[in-house]
Amino acid sequence: MNFFVVIVFYANFLYVSADSDNMQDTCPTAPGEQSIFFINGYPCKNPTQINAQDFKSTKLTVAGDTDNYLQSSVTLLTASGFPGLNTLGLSVSRTDLERDGSVPFHSHPRSSELLFVVKGVVFAGFVDTNNKIFQTVLRKGDVFVFPKGLLHFCLSGGFERATAFSFYNSQNPGVVNIGGVFGIDQEHIKNMTRSLVTGSGSRVTNGDEL
Repeated sequence: MNFFVVIVFYANFLYVSADSDNMQDTCPTAPGEQSIFFINGYPCKNPTQINAQDFKSTKLTVAGDTDNYLQSSVTLLTASGFPGLNTLGLSVSRTDLERDGSVPFHSHPRSSELLFVVKGVVFAGFVDTNNKIFQTVLRKGDVFVFPKGLLHFCLSGGFERATAFSFYNSQNPGVVNIGGVFGIDQEHIKNMTRSLVTGSGSRVTNGDEL
């Protein structure tokens, strides 16, 4: 009986120690506030000063700057730049890809990612812990999920610019780039990512599942 009580207590402790639900309805990030404690999230805005604009952002309405080697741009919006997200466990990003643009292998240690294509054609995929590759073609309106912590990538698969939005179940998903970790140059990472895509070059050929 005592053993059972211990097991129940331990299970309950693990549950309570996980990320908890909100303690209040909303907690928009307080602008310019610096906490003297190291906590998950940001200090809350004074409730009497909260307004509808705290829950709206226009930062993803404009395409990112793709004038770079990867010909891509990822604009991540978290609670630090979108006050209304604070304590909700959510964040969002916009990915813009030129015709030959790519977002090479990376992972998010604290979040899964739901990719929603709104324009163009995108090749996307991830590698699981058995080193199995799951990759496919996404078109406007398609959705693809990258499981938490797994290496994943996306690249343009059509003849025009592609745009996608991603949603994360963490207000700070984090990003680990394998090039940065191992000191591998961007060209090698980009070529390695594209080498996974079968077919003719990096354009859509036959079939969607690669």
